[in-house]
Amino acid sequence: MDQRARPYRSVLYIPGSKERALEKAKTLPVDAVIFDLEDAVAVDEKENARGILKDALANGGYGSRMRIVRINGLDTQWGEADAKAAASMDCDAVLLPKVESAAQVDALAALVGNKPIWAMMETPRGMLNAAEIAAHPQLTGFVMGTNDLAKELQCRFRADRLPMLTSLSLCLLAAKAEGIVIVDGVYNAFKDAEGLKVECDQGRDMGMDGKTLIHPAQVEVANAAFAPTEAEIDLARRQIAAFEETEAKGEGVAVVDGKIVENLHVVTAKEILAKADAIAALEG
Repeated sequence: MDQRARPYRSVLYIPGSKERALEKAKTLPVDAVIFDLEDAVAVDEKENARGILKDALANGGYGSRMRIVRINGLDTQWGEADAKAAASMDCDAVLLPKVESAAQVDALAALVGNKPIWAMMETPRGMLNAAEIAAHPQLTGFVMGTNDLAKELQCRFRADRLPMLTSLSLCLLAAKAEGIVIVDGVYNAFKDAEGLKVECDQGRDMGMDGKTLIHPAQVEVANAAFAPTEAEIDLARRQIAAFEETEAKGEGVAVVDGKIVENLHVVTAKEILAKADAIAALEG
């Protein structure tokens, strides 16, 4: 499936050490799962978690969900062993926390072979080096770590996330320049569906591919927010039809709803339809 068409609307964190949670993830309507060996796993469970997660992934059952393993940082006592374990796991990508340079991605690549690598973007230096990180040939995705970023920025929480917009935008520019996936940070108030929707809509408006989630209760809101709407699908179909009809007739300009339709609009329209088809296939 084309990277830009594949849905990443909902990306749920699951503790790599909790067998019950690993099993439940197989039944949730999420597009991707981050199997976490880092923050969600207690220090005395770190080594045990690797074996539990490897067995769970080997047993399968996750369908077409993207399977991403988040390891501990390579500067920790667990990171290298995590990376070597992840290299042999049945996963689609390995996620490295607190990435600040392409050299850190190189170091992980040396341990995981040709597995695709994703980067947690969660520090000021990471924001400033987003372009070089995104350009690494083995890197295929960014995950915004907005909780750690807020701590590092010493910023206040605001519903409009104004203090974070520069950071989010730098990573978005880098991701779009290199054609990699970028998913937004978590929304901590997992019982606040209305607040989650506002933040999801903001991320979607900016160009994020989806939202990282901390609780299954958040999945429905994220899936709706990051999917093409019926109105967008309808407009896309009409734009493509009008443009093709105009071209066939050798006429100058296609117009839909009083607005000119150019080739760039048709490219976007085809991407919307491809995303809608991919979501339908997943949900089917």
